[in-house]
Amino acid sequence: MKFNCNKSDLLDSIVIVQKAIKTNSTVQILDGILIQAEDGHVKLTGYDLETGIEADLESDIIEEGSVVVNSKYFGEIVKMLPDEMTTVESDDRFNVSISSGEANTVLKGNSADSYPKIPVIETDSKITVSQKLLKDMINSTIFAVSKDGTRQYLTGCNLESDGSTLTMVAIDGFRMALRRADVGTDFPVMNFIIPGKALTEAAKIFDGNNENSEVIIYNSANHLLFDIGSVRIISRLIGGPFVNYNAIIQKNPKTIVTIDRKNLLDAVNRAALIITSDERRCPVQVKMKNASTLLISATADAGTHKETIKIDTQGEMVDIDFNSRYMIDALKAIEDDEIRIEFNGGQGPCIIVPTQGDSYVYLILPIRR
Repeated sequence: MKFNCNKSDLLDSIVIVQKAIKTNSTVQILDGILIQAEDGHVKLTGYDLETGIEADLESDIIEEGSVVVNSKYFGEIVKMLPDEMTTVESDDRFNVSISSGEANTVLKGNSADSYPKIPVIETDSKITVSQKLLKDMINSTIFAVSKDGTRQYLTGCNLESDGSTLTMVAIDGFRMALRRADVGTDFPVMNFIIPGKALTEAAKIFDGNNENSEVIIYNSANHLLFDIGSVRIISRLIGGPFVNYNAIIQKNPKTIVTIDRKNLLDAVNRAALIITSDERRCPVQVKMKNASTLLISATADAGTHKETIKIDTQGEMVDIDFNSRYMIDALKAIEDDEIRIEFNGGQGPCIIVPTQGDSYVYLILPIRR
């Protein structure tokens, strides 16, 4: 195998596929990047048996072939190359030569035959979505994905469409993050549970600035493919069913508060500064002094914090404790200036929704005293 390419293009492709590689994998071959110069183009692949990323590299192929090279060393060497024009070459013993200017490094590689095959997904049916929309939905929910592997279905986000509304939901047992978007009247019906890692890495690759950039989604019974042209992200799907999230959103709150989102976020952030240890032992307290004043406070070994915020209240007074991080994550994911918070007594969940519409729902369980 031998090809010439630009250093910057090669480095960009390496960085992209490295997102799918576990540096501490127990399977040594998975520490590597598969390089294939075949059928007139060069493709780089990273794969951890759950998430795979393929990136096409513009290059001049001199000799076709394939090889696996250590991801970390390959990336660091290419990053430090002196000139833009780069030559990558492998021999029949799988030694990989990387040359640029007067610099040449040779790495010991492995046969491509020992690299696991990424699942092939049929492309007969497809779903097309805005990259920006999907990126925003992921970033607004991914923090609520569970880290508890005993409940696999909660370690991913549920991506669902009823034909006109696209919904993404994450639940970790203590909170829920939900985003909705109208996608027309003839959008395909779908329901997938996608692992959190795949979505996290996909969001880093998707174009979040151009409204016209699209991602095509293909799926099989067990896998999903995000195709943005020169880059493809393949992920296994998590078996369901997902939680019936509509059933946990209480419809008749005892208290409704309208509040400035940034004022609340800043207050909780300041209160959280003194919470340096067990967040369950040291929660942020949310208490109404009266119908127009909310007291945010925290008491910890490091000290105390108190401040008040103006609010508009309907219903009962509230006195409740929360994990500060859960509240901060939800408030940071919202862009609205003003939000509506629904409380359900001192032990019920807090629900954050827009003052108009239903584009998001954030639910946080309180900490019991």
